[in-house]
Amino acid sequence: MIRVKKFGVLQTAKVVAIIYMIVSLVVLLPFIMLGSLLTEEFFPEFADFGGAALLMLPLVYGFIGFIFTAIGCVVYNLIASFTGGIEIEMETAER
Repeated sequence: MIRVKKFGVLQTAKVVAIIYMIVSLVVLLPFIMLGSLLTEEFFPEFADFGGAALLMLPLVYGFIGFIFTAIGCVVYNLIASFTGGIEIEMETAER
């Protein structure tokens, strides 16, 4: 058994934030393209704002993911100091 006793708070939060940004950008990309087309046609006065707002969402999502992952790591580290952490059983794969 391997025991996870502690997470590196900043490193874990940084990795999760980048993953959140990439995933949200991939998910939002069609909406960004469609939104910019529809906004230019129906609401030309908001054309610049709509695309910029949608492009900011992955950054906001990454920032929020960073904050909540850091909080989660701190809480886990606190609880793991009392309970010993999560145990994981691993084995080497045969080829």
